[in-house]
Amino acid sequence: MSVTAARVTVVDHPLAQHKLGLMRDAETPTQFFRQLVNELAVLLTYEVTKDLSVEEVEIATPLERMTVPRISGKKVAVVPILRAGIGMLDGVLSLLTAARVGFIGLYRNEETLQPVEYYVKLPADVAERDVILLDPMLATGNSTTAAVDILKRAGAQSVRMIAIIAAPEGIERLHAAHSDVHVVVASIDRGLDERGYIVPGLGDAGDRLYGTK
Repeated sequence: MSVTAARVTVVDHPLAQHKLGLMRDAETPTQFFRQLVNELAVLLTYEVTKDLSVEEVEIATPLERMTVPRISGKKVAVVPILRAGIGMLDGVLSLLTAARVGFIGLYRNEETLQPVEYYVKLPADVAERDVILLDPMLATGNSTTAAVDILKRAGAQSVRMIAIIAAPEGIERLHAAHSDVHVVVASIDRGLDERGYIVPGLGDAGDRLYGTK
């Protein structure tokens, strides 16, 4: 089941919430955390793609001919925000095997909480694709908004985002700049602390994915 309101969908399926609960646990080791991120990304991908258009195509089964639905229209580009978004990539690509992949490198200045761009590599035909942006955390919304700015400057017309958890402040910031971006998350948490971290949250997703501090 999922709950949708104002361009945000919260996936409250028991499997998603179970895996999120394990991710929040400070005792969950890096290897297991990494596995959970991939598994939860698969569940969120199912939701973010549910409105892709389909067309009827005639095929031959081993027994007879029939018509089957196939995804039609524009193709998909998957764009993780480095570095933590990489942890979601394999899970998404396990369902969207033909997608092209781009990368946006941003880090947050811990004093200003503003994003600093350091790398961008996108598919040449990104303007012709439905883009799915990946980042486990939608916190202040500054980095996500900057990433969407980059995508739209490159010509992207359709952008969706998968995050694992979000803060209300981040959603508000993103939609103030880009009201058309549909966000799919497993949870909208209480808010941000004085450092701009999501609470109760799950800590720094990048550090927990890669065992860094």
